[in-house]
Amino acid sequence: MSTTDSPDAPVHRSGFACLVGRPNVGKSTLTNALVGEKVAIMSARPQTTRHTIRGIVHREDAQLVLVDTPGLHRPRTLLGERLNELVKETLGEVDVVAFCLPADQKIGPGDRFIMNQLAPLMEGRRAVPVVAVVTKADLVDRGRLAEHLIAVDQLARSVDRDFSAIVPVSARDGYQVDELTEVLVAHLPEGPDLYPGGELTDEPEQVMVAELVREAALEGVRDELPHSLAVVVEEIVEREGTGEPSAGRPPMLDVRVNLFVERESQKAIVIGRGGSRLREVGTTARRGIERLLGTRVYLDLHVKVAKDWQRDPKQLQRLGF
Repeated sequence: MSTTDSPDAPVHRSGFACLVGRPNVGKSTLTNALVGEKVAIMSARPQTTRHTIRGIVHREDAQLVLVDTPGLHRPRTLLGERLNELVKETLGEVDVVAFCLPADQKIGPGDRFIMNQLAPLMEGRRAVPVVAVVTKADLVDRGRLAEHLIAVDQLARSVDRDFSAIVPVSARDGYQVDELTEVLVAHLPEGPDLYPGGELTDEPEQVMVAELVREAALEGVRDELPHSLAVVVEEIVEREGTGEPSAGRPPMLDVRVNLFVERESQKAIVIGRGGSRLREVGTTARRGIERLLGTRVYLDLHVKVAKDWQRDPKQLQRLGF
């Protein structure tokens, strides 16, 4: 019997929620906290998300599919324009939007830019509810948090709109993460599960592998590199004769990955003196990839220069953008 056959049957909801916000406001960290597993890469550097990673929250009464987008920003390159287009396309296909605004930063031009982009979606018969999510609430005291909540409310009123809710959260310590889930689920339509139970993301393995390599490569480098780094997985193949199922020994996978930068100087940063940094990147990424794929991995990394690829339509297409 379906949930709609009886008025006493519990309501089951399912749908999509999109997380938007300026670069580096905690969207990926929040996605991982809501899902309970790492499905989106995290970095202290802005613009680390290049794909719309879907994380799936499974509950008995609901299935919430989270879409973590690149940060909306005023684009300065062709890549930036395409990332913004990706976000806008996503916004038109979801049931609720979560607009992330960090508690430790004042409302700025970037937030107002995004608010203006969201305003048209928030009116009319097919209006999309927008929930303001005040991230990084653990980084400020109660007084400053209260002031920020008021400023967030005024941001919506500045374009004659109202947020459906304003929820302060901390993905780091779990503060109000469950409460945010409840708020987002309440805006989903009634319906069955969209994905099988147990799935945490619908991203292809190659995309997830590339993101893990990219995250490892971005740790501890200069500000300029995140915007200039692209990662392409060339192949994932099983090495012949490595698996011994009877002995409980999983096969070895050969994973070949190319890292593209725009200049020789950036290539030197990624590789490091004597290849030391690239080895660290490989070690860190390999651990994550082995957890993801559930087997042993030999990770083969190569760093290449694709000059000014962010501004070259042909190279953007070749790199998957």
